[in-house]
Amino acid sequence: MSQNVYDRVRANPKFAELVQKRSSFALKLSIIMLVVYYSFILVIAFFPTSLAQKIGSGVTTVGIPVGLSVIIIAFVLTGIYTKRANGEFDDLTNQIKEEARSAQ
Repeated sequence: MSQNVYDRVRANPKFAELVQKRSSFALKLSIIMLVVYYSFILVIAFFPTSLAQKIGSGVTTVGIPVGLSVIIIAFVLTGIYTKRANGEFDDLTNQIKEEARSAQ
């Protein structure tokens, strides 16, 4: 691509909208994941006996399902981001590309 195509894309208001929406959404999901993960780590650090309690008469402790929940939340948040990226963000990207092509 030539420099003027880059300039047209950067000047497009939809590009600014895409960058703002994508950054804001990614930040929100990142904050959610950080809160979940660091809460888990803080519980391990300061209240380890709460996660060490056995579930039933077996060997499984409370920490196992809680740890698995942290992993599942990470997958769910990734899926949420991917769904929005493949929908709204890709639509905006395609509009920006079409507008840049048509302005040549």
